[in-house]
Amino acid sequence: MSGTSFMIGNRQVGGDAPPLVIAEIGINHEGDEAKAIRMIDAAAGAGCECVKFQTHVIEDEMIRNDVVPANADESIWDIMVRCALSAEAEARLKAHAESKGMIFLSTPFSRAAADRLEKLDVAAYKIGSGECNNYPLIEHIARKGKPVILSTGMNDIPSIARAVTILHEVGVPYALLHCTSIYPTPYEHVRLGAMSELAAVFPDAVVGLSDHTLTNYTCLGAVALGAGILERHFTADKSWPGPDIEVSMGPDDLRDLIEGSRAIHMARGGHKDILPQEQPTIDFAYASVVSIADIKAGDELSMANIWVKRPGTGPILAGEFDALLGRRAAVDIPRDRQLSPEMLTPDSLA
Repeated sequence: MSGTSFMIGNRQVGGDAPPLVIAEIGINHEGDEAKAIRMIDAAAGAGCECVKFQTHVIEDEMIRNDVVPANADESIWDIMVRCALSAEAEARLKAHAESKGMIFLSTPFSRAAADRLEKLDVAAYKIGSGECNNYPLIEHIARKGKPVILSTGMNDIPSIARAVTILHEVGVPYALLHCTSIYPTPYEHVRLGAMSELAAVFPDAVVGLSDHTLTNYTCLGAVALGAGILERHFTADKSWPGPDIEVSMGPDDLRDLIEGSRAIHMARGGHKDILPQEQPTIDFAYASVVSIADIKAGDELSMANIWVKRPGTGPILAGEFDALLGRRAAVDIPRDRQLSPEMLTPDSLA
């Protein structure tokens, strides 16, 4: 993946930094500020660095409608009217998250929402998959000059490229999150290969995964492929109501995702060579060439009198065994002795 990175506040994202895990609280609070506080506290308790909400200014976001999302049983209009938080509530939530040492992010779904978040001085903007091809809104957000994290569900490379062009023209750093907008997402529709494709087509992007499966498996797999950002929906209590609760992780899963992603991040990369730290294991696990019978000076070495045995502390290792066959001993060699070059006649080693 790309070595590109940028800063969100004091946190490096991408490059050599461990993945940023975003706990997407979204609208799981159902408009209840106290629930939102509990979720921030639960995320902080799990060791999470970043919580994300959604900012909905209904009248600037949508017209009244009866469209029912696939993961709900009421219209999107009714859901947002119930779940939208006031500007004052969002300011309090941001202050509370920051008091816990966390990054507060939110997704604006309209110009008014972006302007509200700008007044809150958020460190970056998250743009949802539904707005990935809302190019006027993307430009409005990008011109605020903050880093942009763009989810790309329901969009293909050409439509994403138009959004990236805007981000390039404005000159803001950006991340692209591969996403599948199916709630929940079956594993066979996750397509982690698409994340690698994004990295290849947009080499100056930090690439990550916004996941809607029911486990951490695919996020952890994404880390092995180079993901710099991971996002999953989050709730403090899986028994609470809400359209996104089914695809939300609880505190234990969040903690596991953070710990697992850091472990995989530390483990990825590198080269296939021998580490100095492996030497203690080499000493007992390798095999050396040894005598398996008493050998007299002048005897020819053969399968009948030499073989390979542990430990690997001998001067001649198993890899050189074939080259010794047919050579002659320069001295008497007792049985079960590790062979060394001086035990052989001068021409006995290639």
